Amino acid sequence: MDDLFAPSDVSWTPVSPKLATVRRLNAALMFGVAGIGALVVLGLTVGWTYGVLALVVLGAGFVWSWVLIGRNQRSWKYAERDDELLVSHGIMFRELVVVPYGRMQFVDVTAGPLERAYGIATVELHTATPATDAKIPGLHPDEAGRLRDRLSALGQAQAWGL
Repeated sequence: MDDLFAPSDVSWTPVSPKLATVRRLNAALMFGVAGIGALVVLGLTVGWTYGVLALVVLGAGFVWSWVLIGRNQRSWKYAERDDELLVSHGIMFRELVVVPYGRMQFVDVTAGPLERAYGIATVELHTATPATDAKIPGLHPDEAGRLRDRLSALGQAQAWGL
């Protein structure tokens, strides 16, 4: 049986490992702020033992997220076909989005402050149906620009045939 999420006639392109670094840094900031807040609030109201316990629980959550972020980053990949773009991701809940070039309305390239600092960007494809929108995070800015230009040109060329 062919794998529904990895067609054999496709050459997949993975995203940058820097995506995991950016997401882990984001998680560290969020868990750090939550941990300090929980320690102070619980320590001053209920007792320092509960504050430290909350800090330990949040620390375990951070370690778990560290592992999951790495696995998730390795699952992201995309492939360009003649008539469509394929985007696949997910470990437990896998997803394969197939976007025909003729259905694309516009293509966005975005990069937040951390993404820019680490030299990555996200390409988002928008279609008339939000369910078929797709995004590819963790691309080198040059690749994101190339993909944006190529997808826009292919989308416009395919749309003329409708």
